[in-house]
Amino acid sequence: MNNSQPAPRSQKSFYQPRALEIIDTTLRDGQQTSLLHDHYKYFFTRADKEEIVRALIIYGVKFVELFAPVVSPQERDDWQAIRAVRDSLITQKGYTFLLAHVRCHLRDVEAAVEAGADGLNMYIGTSAESRHYNHGNDLDEIIAKAAPLIEEVRRDHPHLLLRFSGEDAFRTRLDDLFRVYDSVAPHVDRFGMPDTVGVATPAAVAKRVAAMRERYPNVELEGHFHDDRGFALYNALEAARCGMRYMNTTLLGIAERSGITSITALLFNLYLDREFDKLEGYHLRGSYPINVLAADKLKMLVPPKEPVSLTNRTHTAGVHQSAMLNNAAVYEAHPLDLFGVTEAEILLGPLSGWNAVHYFLKEIRYFQLDEATAKEIAQVFKERVYQLAPDVSPEQVLINIAEKEFGLARLELPESARAQIVQRLDSTTPTRPANLGAGVQLRRIAEIP
Repeated sequence: MNNSQPAPRSQKSFYQPRALEIIDTTLRDGQQTSLLHDHYKYFFTRADKEEIVRALIIYGVKFVELFAPVVSPQERDDWQAIRAVRDSLITQKGYTFLLAHVRCHLRDVEAAVEAGADGLNMYIGTSAESRHYNHGNDLDEIIAKAAPLIEEVRRDHPHLLLRFSGEDAFRTRLDDLFRVYDSVAPHVDRFGMPDTVGVATPAAVAKRVAAMRERYPNVELEGHFHDDRGFALYNALEAARCGMRYMNTTLLGIAERSGITSITALLFNLYLDREFDKLEGYHLRGSYPINVLAADKLKMLVPPKEPVSLTNRTHTAGVHQSAMLNNAAVYEAHPLDLFGVTEAEILLGPLSGWNAVHYFLKEIRYFQLDEATAKEIAQVFKERVYQLAPDVSPEQVLINIAEKEFGLARLELPESARAQIVQRLDSTTPTRPANLGAGVQLRRIAEIP
């Protein structure tokens, strides 16, 4: 390996790790999501990457993982643009490390160093499945390939952050993993513990983290948990509880197959578990906006299973809506407003009860009606709304019933009075709601599209 140039000044010597450090891999494992194929986009554009990296850095992420430059000419060329974004934010947000995900191949390493990577996330499959059907090397061959290369990188590039992972670690016998990790332990900053195929459980995570911490007390641990069993978030939380400092995440949890741990879901649950020390430096109110950004790149809405989402504050059933008109706490137990979800929705549709109908017609559309009339209108609306064509709005159906069938009149407010209304609950109002009286804190009513 060429070592003729002096090593750049090491940023890692100035870096003081926080209790939890996110290594976000949206631009590596996240690009492997099949969701990018759903609308024939296939990859994040350079502009997408620049915007995502900027958002991650502002959110508080200090480690961003990228593909090795050898993956494609496009990935190689995008490194410079991503570094420029990072450099433009150093004064404002401090240093962020760009890490290259590389195989234990000299060509991968050299390309990453040339691209200006701050660290290398090196990996090779260690499970029996990987050894037999992927690269075909036994444990002795893995050690012979990885150990000399990592030792050389550490000697020639002492400024680099080095992580080594046995890919598919949770299907690798612990003795086999120790055998490989022992050979490189003196030269790495972190050991990865990737649950590459999503087989781990929280109990297995706790047991393995304890074993790794006992054997390698001076090497930090990094987790990467796939969601094949739906356990990615639980496993990450358990790993953090057991003392793992570094965690791989993506925006919305996107990655190969079912994805990995969502960054905002992880931080949200750490907050609820009162693990406040692990939230240091993260801009929690930016959680929902950064989810919206990621969803926009995928041409979709924030997924309903993502905890930090508007869906998690959306109410359709009449019983729920009635309670929400009195106090949102009845069906909203978590402080999502602290994570940027500053609105809630009551969807006007076939499940709406008379309370929502009454509130919508009187408080939003200014019809003059009493509760008894609202109950009658709700019955007609419920019969009618099931027959709607896709392009017909439930809101307009309800207004037509009120005007044409019940002959209700609207209260005409002067413009001066309209301007003084501090909260509107229809979709025209972008502002955060105010209290509407004793315990009432609704945000807006919207119709089902």
